[in-house]
Amino acid sequence: MNREPSTALRRIGLLGGSFDPIHSAHLQLAHSACAELALDAVWFIPAGQPWQRDPLAASPQQRWDMVKLAIAGLHGLRACDIELKRDGPSYTIDTVRELRATYPETAFTFILGADQLRNLPTWNGWSEIVAQVDLAAARRPGYADSAPPELLVTLAAHGHQLHRLEMAEIDLSATRVRERIALGQPLAGLVPAAVAHYIDQHRLYQH
Repeated sequence: MNREPSTALRRIGLLGGSFDPIHSAHLQLAHSACAELALDAVWFIPAGQPWQRDPLAASPQQRWDMVKLAIAGLHGLRACDIELKRDGPSYTIDTVRELRATYPETAFTFILGADQLRNLPTWNGWSEIVAQVDLAAARRPGYADSAPPELLVTLAAHGHQLHRLEMAEIDLSATRVRERIALGQPLAGLVPAAVAHYIDQHRLYQH
């Protein structure tokens, strides 16, 4: 199955995550980044084995299926399984290296939340990441809208920028979605209807 996005687009946002499950805030973040930064597309990149996270509840295939269902028919949103095809822990630096080598004429912007922005200098190869891509950060409830000084210095040294997305804070997380499912509560408005149906069909997150 060919899952590789088109190479025709030149300004691409990268939105990585466990997507366990993907939810409405992820989609709003992608749409906001596209509109505010004039991106041609945002690629959703499900992590294979997130190295800073507990084991995931859904399988890689199930998370991939839910991402595809969530973005089906939505303009500018694509799915990329680059990390799902790679063995071992998923490191963003490996993904950035591979994408930059594969698409040398494409300008990439890595999209993340304020919580991840603050934590980025703990990531493996973080300085190489910000040497190769712009960053776009969204506000998150409970997190200051600030970046570590060393991050800003490294970005500037390599001619890259930190973009502050104007979208409003959204108090929604995959943890909250899983908790509601475990309690038998409705998911209306929290995940796309097709994803909610998939979760129910496969009995995900119920225990």
